[in-house]
Amino acid sequence: MVVDTESLQQTEGRRQRALAGLGILDSGPEARFDRVTRLAQQLFGVPMVSITLIDGDRQWRKSHLGLTTEAPREGAFCDVTVQQDAPLIVADAAADERFRDNPFVLGDPHLRFYAGEPLHAPGGEAVGTLCVLDTVPRELSAEQEQVLRDLADWVQVELERDDELDRATIAQKGLLPRRKPRAAGYDVAAACEPSRGVAGDFYDWYDVGDDFCVSVGDVMGKGMAAAIVAASVRTALRSAMDLADIEASVSAASRVVEEDLDQLSTFVTLFHARVHPDGAVEYVDAGHGLAFVVRDRGALERLAATSVPLGIPGAGGDEVATIGLDARDALVCISDGILDALGGDRALPRLEAIVRSSATAAGAVSRIVGAARAGLPIDDMTAVVVRRADA
Repeated sequence: MVVDTESLQQTEGRRQRALAGLGILDSGPEARFDRVTRLAQQLFGVPMVSITLIDGDRQWRKSHLGLTTEAPREGAFCDVTVQQDAPLIVADAAADERFRDNPFVLGDPHLRFYAGEPLHAPGGEAVGTLCVLDTVPRELSAEQEQVLRDLADWVQVELERDDELDRATIAQKGLLPRRKPRAAGYDVAAACEPSRGVAGDFYDWYDVGDDFCVSVGDVMGKGMAAAIVAASVRTALRSAMDLADIEASVSAASRVVEEDLDQLSTFVTLFHARVHPDGAVEYVDAGHGLAFVVRDRGALERLAATSVPLGIPGAGGDEVATIGLDARDALVCISDGILDALGGDRALPRLEAIVRSSATAAGAVSRIVGAARAGLPIDDMTAVVVRRADA
């Protein structure tokens, strides 16, 4: 048989690129994968189970029981499974002429039984296996083979979910505002860090004539569903930007997402403000309650909520409040993920000190998020700072 070396190299190159694209190599343990390996061990009664990825000259195991995290690729049963891209079942390796001289049979872990199902990247490339192993010969029934296939499908879903999450993360970042408002006399900065790749928090700003609007929203919940709701609210607010006042804008956005919020049994807290060149700030706070004014001279002011969150019965009819920013005053709005990571309301003096001691809005945002990150955050984190320049 003639082996097409060039074709094999091209196939291996595509496979390695697909594996790298998953972004999972050398990542830490994850309960969603460990759950599969534990279940497989219980169902098959074997001492060894592995979710194995074939990377270069090594086997790297995302989740494993009874095995090491890494092993050489050369001679690996899992490599054979990947190369043939089909299930491999070896009832007794010592009696199988293909494997009886294999280093993993003659040496540690002294394999006799192996059953592996291939795992694929989203593009269809075989990148690894789910396998069960034993040091004594075994046979699998047709029903057990199907169970192993079903468990491999479960792992496959988790791998594809990672790829979808990566794409969603890129898409969500693309929705963040790229250009700062044109309004002269203001220094504006923001940051959003998701707890799970995609965020239920969001911020936005955009010009409206000589003014600009700034928004911070926080969807109850995390992950993909929260991110979709956040994108919907942001889009709804932008679609209402031509309305005469911010009360009408928030009410219109609330109506647009009302049905979705009801179906998902969730709600959204929202701070939405319109900033004028003279320092006047009109705002609606729909249950957010985490907007502050740090005065250049004077105490920290916490802005009160003016209505209930979007998605809560009674939402709408939002009241508009007005504040004024003097020279060097800063409007600060954060999500509860920031507040919780900093230690709750008792951390407000720390937040005030960070803003006061920062020369720029970007510096303040960076230090706020950095301090929250050091506090072991468990939720999405968003911070926005709007500082009025010197008179």
